[in-house]
Amino acid sequence: MSRRERDRVGKQGGAGKQGGRGPAAPVTVTVCRGCCCGTQEKHPGVDHAGQYERLRAAVGDAGRVRAVKCLDTCAHSNVVVVGPSSEGRAAGGRPVWLGWVLADDMIEEIATWVHSGGPGVAEPPGLLDLQQISVSRRVGEGLPG
Repeated sequence: MSRRERDRVGKQGGAGKQGGRGPAAPVTVTVCRGCCCGTQEKHPGVDHAGQYERLRAAVGDAGRVRAVKCLDTCAHSNVVVVGPSSEGRAAGGRPVWLGWVLADDMIEEIATWVHSGGPGVAEPPGLLDLQQISVSRRVGEGLPG
Protein backbone atom coordinates (compact mmCIF):
# COMPACT_ATOMS: atom_id res chain seq x y z
CA MET A 1 0.00 0.00 0.00
CA SER A 2 1.40 3.39 -0.96
CA ARG A 3 1.77 6.28 1.48
CA ARG A 4 -1.00 8.12 -0.37
CA GLU A 5 -3.34 5.12 0.03
CA ARG A 6 -2.45 4.84 3.74
CA ASP A 7 -3.20 8.54 4.21
CA ARG A 8 -6.56 8.15 2.46
CA VAL A 9 -7.49 5.08 4.53
CA GLY A 10 -6.44 6.85 7.73
CA LYS A 11 -8.68 9.82 6.97
CA GLN A 12 -11.87 8.01 5.99
CA GLY A 13 -15.07 9.14 7.58
CA GLY A 14 -15.01 12.69 6.21
CA ALA A 15 -12.14 14.27 8.14
CA GLY A 16 -9.68 15.94 5.80
CA LYS A 17 -11.73 15.22 2.69
CA GLN A 18 -12.83 17.61 0.00
CA GLY A 19 -16.08 16.70 -1.66
CA GLY A 20 -15.46 12.97 -1.28
CA ARG A 21 -12.33 13.08 -3.46
CA GLY A 22 -9.89 11.99 -0.77
CA PRO A 23 -7.71 13.94 1.64
CA ALA A 24 -7.14 17.60 0.94
CA ALA A 25 -3.63 18.38 -0.24
CA PRO A 26 -1.72 20.94 1.83
CA VAL A 27 0.34 23.83 0.53
CA THR A 28 3.59 22.31 -0.74
CA VAL A 29 6.92 24.11 -0.58
CA THR A 30 9.50 22.61 -2.92
CA VAL A 31 13.10 23.65 -2.28
CA CYS A 32 15.69 23.15 -4.99
CA ARG A 33 18.91 21.65 -3.70
CA GLY A 34 20.62 20.60 -6.91
CA CYS A 35 23.68 21.63 -8.83
CA CYS A 36 23.49 25.36 -8.00
CA CYS A 37 20.81 25.90 -5.40
CA GLY A 38 21.92 24.99 -1.93
CA THR A 39 25.63 24.97 -2.66
CA GLN A 40 28.42 26.88 -0.96
CA GLU A 41 30.18 27.18 -4.31
CA LYS A 42 27.43 29.36 -5.78
CA HIS A 43 26.34 31.07 -2.55
CA PRO A 44 29.20 31.10 -0.05
CA GLY A 45 28.25 32.11 3.43
CA VAL A 46 24.63 30.91 3.20
CA ASP A 47 23.75 28.14 5.64
CA HIS A 48 21.69 26.10 3.17
CA ALA A 49 21.01 23.13 5.46
CA GLY A 50 20.07 25.45 8.33
CA GLN A 51 17.85 27.50 6.03
CA TYR A 52 15.99 24.36 4.93
CA GLU A 53 15.50 23.19 8.52
CA ARG A 54 14.28 26.66 9.60
CA LEU A 55 11.76 26.60 6.75
CA ARG A 56 10.51 23.14 7.75
CA ALA A 57 10.17 24.22 11.37
CA ALA A 58 8.43 27.51 10.47
CA VAL A 59 5.93 25.80 8.13
CA GLY A 60 5.27 23.03 10.65
CA ASP A 61 1.97 21.22 10.13
CA ALA A 62 0.54 24.04 7.98
CA GLY A 63 2.09 22.58 4.83
CA ARG A 64 4.62 20.19 3.41
CA VAL A 65 8.26 21.09 2.74
CA ARG A 66 10.41 18.93 0.52
CA ALA A 67 13.78 19.17 -1.19
CA VAL A 68 14.38 18.10 -4.78
CA LYS A 69 17.61 17.69 -6.73
CA CYS A 70 17.17 20.31 -9.47
CA LEU A 71 14.36 22.49 -10.77
CA ASP A 72 16.36 23.52 -13.85
CA THR A 73 16.28 27.26 -13.12
CA CYS A 74 19.88 27.68 -12.00
CA ALA A 75 20.12 31.35 -13.00
CA HIS A 76 17.69 32.17 -10.18
CA SER A 77 19.15 30.03 -7.39
CA ASN A 78 18.11 29.44 -4.67
CA VAL A 79 14.71 28.49 -6.07
CA VAL A 80 11.61 27.66 -4.04
CA VAL A 81 8.19 26.76 -5.46
CA VAL A 82 5.07 27.30 -3.35
CA GLY A 83 2.30 25.06 -4.63
CA PRO A 84 -1.34 25.64 -3.74
CA SER A 85 -3.36 23.46 -1.43
CA SER A 86 -6.46 21.70 -2.76
CA GLU A 87 -8.49 24.70 -1.61
CA GLY A 88 -6.09 27.13 -3.28
CA ARG A 89 -6.08 25.19 -6.57
CA ALA A 90 -9.91 25.13 -6.54
CA ALA A 91 -9.79 28.93 -6.14
CA GLY A 92 -7.50 29.26 -9.18
CA GLY A 93 -4.13 29.21 -7.41
CA ARG A 94 -1.13 27.93 -9.31
CA PRO A 95 2.44 27.17 -8.21
CA VAL A 96 4.47 30.31 -7.57
CA TRP A 97 8.18 30.16 -8.38
CA LEU A 98 10.49 32.24 -6.20
CA GLY A 99 14.11 32.97 -7.01
CA TRP A 100 17.10 34.18 -5.02
CA VAL A 101 15.69 32.87 -1.74
CA LEU A 102 18.84 33.44 0.28
CA ALA A 103 17.84 35.35 3.42
CA ASP A 104 15.98 34.29 6.54
CA ASP A 105 13.37 37.04 6.14
CA MET A 106 12.29 35.35 2.90
CA ILE A 107 12.02 32.03 4.73
CA GLU A 108 9.79 33.70 7.33
CA GLU A 109 7.59 35.24 4.63
CA ILE A 110 7.19 31.91 2.84
CA ALA A 111 6.13 30.30 6.13
CA THR A 112 3.72 33.17 6.84
CA TRP A 113 2.18 32.70 3.40
CA VAL A 114 1.79 28.95 3.93
CA HIS A 115 0.08 29.56 7.29
CA SER A 116 -2.24 32.07 5.55
CA GLY A 117 -3.29 29.49 2.96
CA GLY A 118 -0.76 29.95 0.13
CA PRO A 119 -1.47 30.54 -3.57
CA GLY A 120 -5.14 30.97 -4.45
CA VAL A 121 -6.11 31.66 -0.85
CA ALA A 122 -3.80 34.48 0.26
CA GLU A 123 -1.57 37.02 -1.46
CA PRO A 124 2.18 36.56 -0.94
CA PRO A 125 3.52 38.86 1.77
CA GLY A 126 6.11 41.61 1.42
CA LEU A 127 9.33 40.74 -0.36
CA LEU A 128 7.98 37.65 -2.07
CA ASP A 129 6.42 39.79 -4.83
CA LEU A 130 9.96 40.80 -5.79
CA GLN A 131 11.19 37.21 -5.73
CA GLN A 132 8.65 35.78 -8.20
CA ILE A 133 10.16 34.39 -11.39
CA SER A 134 8.68 33.05 -14.61
CA VAL A 135 9.71 29.67 -15.90
CA SER A 136 9.09 27.91 -19.19
CA ARG A 137 6.12 25.58 -19.46
CA ARG A 138 8.57 22.66 -19.85
CA VAL A 139 10.26 23.50 -16.57
CA GLY A 140 6.98 24.28 -14.77
CA GLU A 141 5.37 21.01 -15.82
CA GLY A 142 8.47 19.08 -14.78
CA LEU A 143 8.00 19.80 -11.08
CA PRO A 144 7.69 16.43 -9.33
CA GLY A 145 4.24 15.77 -7.87
